[in-house]
Amino acid sequence: MPDEPVGEPIIVARDVTKVYRPGQESSVALRGVNLTVHPGEFVAIVGPSGSGKSTLLNLFAGLDRPSSGSICVQGLDLSTLNEDRLARWRGQAVGIVFQFFQLLPTLTALENVMLAMELSGRFRGDRQRRAKECLAEVGLAELADHLPSELSGGEQQRVAIARALANDPPILLADEPTGNLDWDTGQRIVELLAGLSARGKTVLLITHERDLAARATRVIEMRDGRIIGGE
Repeated sequence: MPDEPVGEPIIVARDVTKVYRPGQESSVALRGVNLTVHPGEFVAIVGPSGSGKSTLLNLFAGLDRPSSGSICVQGLDLSTLNEDRLARWRGQAVGIVFQFFQLLPTLTALENVMLAMELSGRFRGDRQRRAKECLAEVGLAELADHLPSELSGGEQQRVAIARALANDPPILLADEPTGNLDWDTGQRIVELLAGLSARGKTVLLITHERDLAARATRVIEMRDGRIIGGE
């Protein structure tokens, strides 16, 4: 069993609900979710499609807002931020990894990572240096000048992880990052995320692959918008 986390939590969800299209045809995505995550934890959230996993991750990223309840990240209640402040906070605090990579096809791996720092105020030379560091961290230093079409699926996902690391956020949110990859490649991606957690990043992984989730230090199970295990 992993050691009990100590110190202040980095993510706290309290009595969170999310209802889409309130009214007669409303769809309830989350039903009173409570969850606390501490710095450096590697938490996997598992459950069938429609269980609310991705909705919860979007709330943690400030990409959506709860219908009721509160989301606090780094001690900050996200509901108190307007959209501009939320976007600035997100750029500094959260790195997001998606299932379908979302790399720009006309940019090289290096340029895709640099793009994440466009609004950071860094000089171009500093952005380029940091992007090279991030690609090296995910084992792709030698492929910096390659376009996405010249990379395998696993390599593209590693570029996407490097991009998520570009601004050195304390939190990484990965939404089904292995869903578009074969089993062995998916295992390597999860090992990479585990290594980042071991070096101090807080990692939340959304997956329906329980074998992959087992690599995390804690597994949360969701069903029908509720946490049913691992809280």
